[in-house]
Amino acid sequence: MYSPMMADRQLVARLLASGKNVVTPLGWFYPGDRDVSDLEAACASGQSTLHGTGIHPGGITERFPLMVSAMSAAITHVRAEEFSDIRTYGAPAVISDIMLFGKTPEETAASPMVQFLGDGFGQSMEMVAAELGFNLDPEPLALHESAVATAPIDSPIGVIQPGLVAAQRFTWQRTVGGVPVITVRVNWFMGEEDLDAGWCFGAGGERFEVEVTGDPSSHVTFHGWHPESVAAGLERNPGIVATANHGVSAIPYVCRAQPGIQTYLDLPLIAGRAAPGLSVTATS
Repeated sequence: MYSPMMADRQLVARLLASGKNVVTPLGWFYPGDRDVSDLEAACASGQSTLHGTGIHPGGITERFPLMVSAMSAAITHVRAEEFSDIRTYGAPAVISDIMLFGKTPEETAASPMVQFLGDGFGQSMEMVAAELGFNLDPEPLALHESAVATAPIDSPIGVIQPGLVAAQRFTWQRTVGGVPVITVRVNWFMGEEDLDAGWCFGAGGERFEVEVTGDPSSHVTFHGWHPESVAAGLERNPGIVATANHGVSAIPYVCRAQPGIQTYLDLPLIAGRAAPGLSVTATS
């Protein structure tokens, strides 16, 4: 299970060449036309498997949209969206130095998250497009918006003063003939109070959503992956636990898979496991 802050591709290749299977939330969800010859060669050398998975990108962005899409025909649009309070994310260095919260709007406009997350979300969107048969335009679209605090806001990186960025929205899209057919979006706010007008989660609160527009359309909302309070989230954030669980749950399937980069589409249905006291092993 490989999950540092940032992936080291050469290290991943060495792990694979040594015969170790690798599951990671840091990429390789769906390589598509990307050059992964070095990783494929490492898999062949070590007879090992590489699998990228997670929550967003990961389950919300590809697994669940494709599952729900089976209920629709004539699909025209797929949306995967996250609404999260970043005050519950106990990683101050990431929030400040990578996400660039608490910076000026000008500084935050240069956020590396557009590219960093865009690659993972791009792979997920390509997977969905390939499975549904969308004839995508060559270039993806990306939009980064931010809002500032209107009053001091307590956060994991200290007090965010008025005029500094306290909310961000990232949107990635793929189009056909210039019309969006796949949209992936994250809404990351330092709460909902003391922000620019219009910046709120809406009636649904914190959540993940998957929507497939077709005949008929489907709209699925996921709750339970956000903590009940800021304090609870800093102690144990369910969204981070869910991300880890998705990877851990994949391990036995990956260990049984053929060598190479194996995506969600290449593996059988991945399921969790019963609690220890309720499992077959515990009662046999």
